[in-house]
Amino acid sequence: MKLEAIKQEFELAGRTVTIETREIGRQATSAVMVDIEGTTVFVTCVASKSSDPSRDFFPLTVDYQERTYAAGKIPGGFFRREGRPSEHEILVSRLIDRPVRPLFDEAFTNEVQIIATVMSVNPEIATDIVALIGASAAVSTAGLPFNGPIGAVRVGYQNGEYVVNPTLSELKTSDLDLVVAGTESAVLMVESEANLLSEEVMLGAVMHGHEAMQVIINNIKELAGKVNADVFPFEKPEKNQALVDAVEKEARAGLEAAFKLQVKQERSDAISAVQAKAVEALVTDADDSFTESEVVREVSRISSDVVRGSILRGEPRIDGRDTKTVRPIEVKVGVLPRTHGSALFTRCETQAIVVATLGTERDAQIIDALEGEYKENFMLHYNFPPYSVGETGRVGSPKRREIGHGRLAKRGVHAVLPNMEEYPYTIRVVSEITESNGSSSMA
Repeated sequence: MKLEAIKQEFELAGRTVTIETREIGRQATSAVMVDIEGTTVFVTCVASKSSDPSRDFFPLTVDYQERTYAAGKIPGGFFRREGRPSEHEILVSRLIDRPVRPLFDEAFTNEVQIIATVMSVNPEIATDIVALIGASAAVSTAGLPFNGPIGAVRVGYQNGEYVVNPTLSELKTSDLDLVVAGTESAVLMVESEANLLSEEVMLGAVMHGHEAMQVIINNIKELAGKVNADVFPFEKPEKNQALVDAVEKEARAGLEAAFKLQVKQERSDAISAVQAKAVEALVTDADDSFTESEVVREVSRISSDVVRGSILRGEPRIDGRDTKTVRPIEVKVGVLPRTHGSALFTRCETQAIVVATLGTERDAQIIDALEGEYKENFMLHYNFPPYSVGETGRVGSPKRREIGHGRLAKRGVHAVLPNMEEYPYTIRVVSEITESNGSSSMA
């Protein structure tokens, strides 16, 4: 049966946004094509029809991918085709994931995959915002238990005024590059880089962006109404009060005691012991009322409740601090004998060895982006080996989280570095996390 294409068109910051669905990718749970003045992104959402009741997490995967044909290019390399995702593709995948993930029903554990493919690019229109709008539209028209839609815009700041979705040329001279995503009533995510702006300007940018994204949210709602997708088969499990009461009785006192231990390893061991004791007491061959995964999930819920509850009651944090006190910081410089620059940063049980290397302009990283080739003369790489949290694990190429944390740290440092005209050197900074007990990206 041929389905009629459904189109939604609206104005956003003086540009026409077009969202089309039901013509392409019809075997996906939902699929949309989003275009803003020649930058076109095809976004699909597929949800598995089966779920694993023992699963205690939401298996959402977001993949953003750029095709070189979008810019009229042929890929480099021997095979002349796209390969592993670039750093930019990974960062945009994470950008999409963050505001979308928390809006799914917490009891929904079916596998969901969102794929955003850049199919055409206007070198002045950033692809990430188009992909975010597409992801929101795709999920909202899929009939899934999703408390959306969301909107997203980029906010720049030039000559004392906010600019919504500035062009890439305008962004080069902007004092602010801020992406904000949210729902009709709340902000979900902010990612930004700024040139030493005041808190007032930064907060104003967030609010300005939230107001500007309302037109996106309203139009995606309207599109979802036109599509009128079948509701995805999902029954929210009823709360098992007997399980809640049993685990509360068995574990809460032990967890409250465990979270008073200030040394991370001691605390982790105590929590594991409480969990093991609860499983042993409540999961037996003679009584199959509760499963191990149910007990573990409930222990995790109580753990969160204990920590959150103590903060809301104005009690000290786990390590005895109030909510405004920073952990003691110690910094040593020159810790490695033959490197250009090195430092050991320690903040209680979070620690990093950070090494800086200077190179010439020829050492700059060449980025072959869809918008054109450019050089990157400042690189910041973050490594998070498993030993930093006392675990064994895979060692190899950086994971998505490491790439994301490296970019986060880079954004914080970049504004205070001199430009290439004043300082014609390439700088590479590598942060080796040697211990972690929270906020290692800040280290």
